[in-house]
Amino acid sequence: MSNNSFPRQGRLLSTEEFDAVFKNPVRASAPGMVLLAKRNTVSRPRLGLVVPKKVLKRAVWRNRVKRLVRETFRQHQDTLPAADLVFIARPKIGEISNKDLCAALTRLCNSISRRLGNQPS
Repeated sequence: MSNNSFPRQGRLLSTEEFDAVFKNPVRASAPGMVLLAKRNTVSRPRLGLVVPKKVLKRAVWRNRVKRLVRETFRQHQDTLPAADLVFIARPKIGEISNKDLCAALTRLCNSISRRLGNQPS
């Protein structure tokens, strides 16, 4: 049985951790979203979220996107390599349905896994 929790160790928390991913990352994108990834020294994948108020004005809308991204990450963390991932919301993400958003995130996670699997550590 896989561990599908999302503990504090599975999150990017500090500015330094986010900045490390922003420097020369592997990118994957879909309409309304970008996923950046970079290998880490920890033995597990970690997730950081950037959902600006400029993109989604209402907190309810931002929280919906963050909740869906966290859930999709939680379900796929066993298939991801040891990497730091940063999800960035872009304009038009509010128009995407929950089902389509989860499907797009799954495709992005698979793309990142393939691309990081071919990179040297």
